[in-house]
Amino acid sequence: MKVVILAGGYGTRLGEETTIRPKPMIEIGEKPILWHIMKSYSFYGFNEFIICLGYKGYQIKEYFANYFLHESDTTFDFTKGGDAIVHGHKAEPWKVTLVDTGVETLTGGRLKRVKAYLGAEDFMLTYGDGLADVNIKELLKYHQAHNKLATVTAVQPRGRFGALSLAADNRVEKFQEKTADNNAWINAGFFVLKPRVIDYIEGDNILFEKEPVQRLAKEGQLVAYKHQGFWQPMDTLRERTLLENLWQTGKAPWKVW
Repeated sequence: MKVVILAGGYGTRLGEETTIRPKPMIEIGEKPILWHIMKSYSFYGFNEFIICLGYKGYQIKEYFANYFLHESDTTFDFTKGGDAIVHGHKAEPWKVTLVDTGVETLTGGRLKRVKAYLGAEDFMLTYGDGLADVNIKELLKYHQAHNKLATVTAVQPRGRFGALSLAADNRVEKFQEKTADNNAWINAGFFVLKPRVIDYIEGDNILFEKEPVQRLAKEGQLVAYKHQGFWQPMDTLRERTLLENLWQTGKAPWKVW
């Protein structure tokens, strides 16, 4: 099963950090947050990724173009024209497709632009700036058991996010505006989707979290997987510092590998 990661946004609330690199390349523990997200999926056996590029996407391309080299011990023999000898294979068993989905394209449009790479099976979708200790296999099992077009992971953080209105069977009835209710369930990403979901997206200027998701909810085709564990987006420098401190102190809940 393929994993689509949205990695094209500007990340303007991170200030100077994103003037020189795209948000998913901001490092936690000397590794881009994008790497941490991919490691989480890889731990559960999901190793095929489609990354939606936008702002400064060439930096993500360059990172993966040199990934194998950077992760291995290497000898450069300049007496033989600079021949490279790689000692050991330390890179992950990933297959990574990098797709330029436009600098100004919104989240729904980015997903629609990678349709040709998805195939006919269900796939996963998440954001390139949020970390969690979601059990991906349990999430998939939940999605398959409910047989809906879409499953979203729901969490209960502080109240600066838009909320989900959930029915008793965890169907999402509607998306609400931002709420001060600390008990509200919100969209944490970590979606599992059937390919038909892409038909709900009209073009580049569509936010996936707006019309498509709201329509899925209205039609009873969106179910929430309630995650009671750790989830933390990296929207601000304060949040980046929080994640870095968790990593440096050995208390990073998302480090399941």
